Amino acid sequence: MNVLWVISHPEPRSLTASLAADGRAALEEQGHVVRVSDLYAMGWNPVVTGADYGQAPDERLHVGAASQRAYRAGGLPADVVAEQEKLRWADALVLQFPLWWFGMPAILKGWVDRVFVEGFAYGVRGDDGRTRRYGDGVLTGTRALVVTSAGGPPPVFGPRGINGHVDDLLFPLLHGTLFYAGAQVLPPLLLAGADRFTDEDAARAREELRERLAGLATDAPLAFRPQRGGDYDEHLVLLPHLAPGRGGLAVHRGDHLPS
Repeated sequence: MNVLWVISHPEPRSLTASLAADGRAALEEQGHVVRVSDLYAMGWNPVVTGADYGQAPDERLHVGAASQRAYRAGGLPADVVAEQEKLRWADALVLQFPLWWFGMPAILKGWVDRVFVEGFAYGVRGDDGRTRRYGDGVLTGTRALVVTSAGGPPPVFGPRGINGHVDDLLFPLLHGTLFYAGAQVLPPLLLAGADRFTDEDAARAREELRERLAGLATDAPLAFRPQRGGDYDEHLVLLPHLAPGRGGLAVHRGDHLPS
């Protein structure tokens, strides 16, 4: 497979960077081809401005429409185009970052904001005129794995932990970005307690990462309900006979709650 590994950490000697290097080596040992976008090392600009789309400074910016026009006209900045080309090239995508304030570092969020523009990752229509999203889109056929580290110990990210379950914390990324754009999203790998890691803990984390990477092409993805799977009405609301009387994020996974 062709694998794009996007890493977001400002310290090249960090656990994140060390694991990314080890993960790349593991993938290459398996015969995969790996390209890395190290956002801090690249000096990635995370800020969306009208300049990205050739917008005049005194012109009101409508980000979606302006980005779509620039995308269709081939007018996006070279750094954005390069990342979009990497995504088209990739059979699998690994996003790796430390969990900061329950989300991605700003530089990675900015990578998504600038790269996943309208016309490329959303606002795309199929031959039938219907919008491609939630299980269908530019990342259709792409496997996606999120690898994140956090300082809190594992129990606080469990089903009853005070921090919330990791699947819920990452739902905007897993479901609202990656699955929205069509990817097959694998269960995330959370390396909890990273601030307290000993050398033995780090070694176990490397083995856990290698194990997950060995299943990158074969592990079952999260069972998110696709938009066109017959589970939603015309307003994209889950049909009443599915998970009756229930709400929340879990209802959008077919394996979480009984139909």
